[in-house]
Amino acid sequence: MSLNDNVLIKIREMRESFTPVERLVGDYILENTDEIPHLSIKELAQSSKTSDASVLRFCKTMGYSGYRNFIVSISASLGSRDEDSKAQYTDIQPGDDLSTIISNISLNNCKSIEDTLSVIDRKEIARAVELLRHSKRIVFFGIGASGIICMDGEQKFSRINKMCHAYTDGHSQLTAATLLEKDDVAIFISNSGATSDIIDALEIAQKNKAKCIAITKYNKSELAERADIVLSISTPEITIRSGAMGSRIAMLTIIDILFAGVASAEYDEVKTYLTKTHNILKKKLRN
Repeated sequence: MSLNDNVLIKIREMRESFTPVERLVGDYILENTDEIPHLSIKELAQSSKTSDASVLRFCKTMGYSGYRNFIVSISASLGSRDEDSKAQYTDIQPGDDLSTIISNISLNNCKSIEDTLSVIDRKEIARAVELLRHSKRIVFFGIGASGIICMDGEQKFSRINKMCHAYTDGHSQLTAATLLEKDDVAIFISNSGATSDIIDALEIAQKNKAKCIAITKYNKSELAERADIVLSISTPEITIRSGAMGSRIAMLTIIDILFAGVASAEYDEVKTYLTKTHNILKKKLRN
C-alpha cells in the first residue's frame, strides 16, 4: 500500500470537521476497524446508526467514488499495520521518569512524521516545488510556534540565494501580504488552519495574485479550502505540549522536503551557493 493511502489516519485527522452524521460513521470505523472489511454498506449503516446514503456520502467525503473502493483501502490500511504502527501517541504525565519521557517524545515525533507521510499529497509537493523554483520571492507567514517553522524556512532558502522572509506577527503579516505580487509565493503555516491573522493575510495575498501554499493539519479548514496548494500534516490528538511538539516536527519535515526538492532540481547552482555560505561561516568561526 502506498504510504499516502492510509485512510484510517485520514479519518482520524478529519474527524473534527465531519458533520454529525459523518462522525457517527467515522467513529464506528475507528472503533471497529478489523470488522469493517467484512461489512456490507447496509450493515455498516445499521451498525453506525446511519443510512446507506450517509455511508456512501462519507466515502465520497474521504475521496472515494464508491463503497467498494473505500473498503479496499480500509483493508490495505489494516494489512499494513504492525506492532510499531499500533503504538499510540503519549502525552506528558505528572511524575514521568526521564527514561519514559525520552521514549514517549521520540515515539511521538517519529509517529508525526510517519503519519504525515500517510496524508501528504505527492503531486501537491511537486507543484509547490515548481512554484518555489520559479518564484520571484518567497514569504513565510506563521504565528507563535508556527513562526519558528517560518524562520527555519527563511534560513534554508536564503542560503541558496532565494529572496525570502518570514513574518511572525499579525501587523507585519498584513503589511507583507499587501506588498506581494503575482510572481511571489506565500507559504502560510498553521496547524489548525483557522488562525485569524493567517486567514486575513491569505485573503490579501490572493487579492494581489500571489500563489498561496498552506502547511496545515489534514482537515477541513478555511486555510486548506482557500489555498492554491495544501501540504497536509498529521498531528497527535493529545492535550499538553507534546502535541505541539509533534506538529512542529511534522511541519519542519515539510519545509525540509520543499527545500530538498528545490535544491535537487537546481543542484549545480545550489551547490555553489551552499559552498559559498559554508565557507564564509567557517571563516567567521576561525576568526
